[in-house]
Amino acid sequence: MEEQNEAPVLKTLIIDNIKYKTTLTTKYQQRKVYEPIDQGKIKSFIPGTIRKIFVKEGAKVKQGTQLLELEAMKMLNSIVAPFDGVVDKVNVKTGDMVAKNIVLVEVKK
Repeated sequence: MEEQNEAPVLKTLIIDNIKYKTTLTTKYQQRKVYEPIDQGKIKSFIPGTIRKIFVKEGAKVKQGTQLLELEAMKMLNSIVAPFDGVVDKVNVKTGDMVAKNIVLVEVKK
């Protein structure tokens, strides 16, 4: 089976007002685009079970306020507010089993 080689694309990039001519590979063109981390979306850092939820939607919270309790590997982990704000959405309920990187709570400044 023959492998088809696509011709690299010649592209001009401008960085700090300097023009660069470069060839872009297919792998580069299909890469996942960078997205900045949204600090307001609090995610689970480890798989576990939600044991307690201390806030409701619309509640005002201060930095460090305990939002919920996540049990993982027989340990209770307190999930706290990263900044002062208002709880926009609570995406879990008590007893839910969550995987890693699931958005648990959304907080807006």
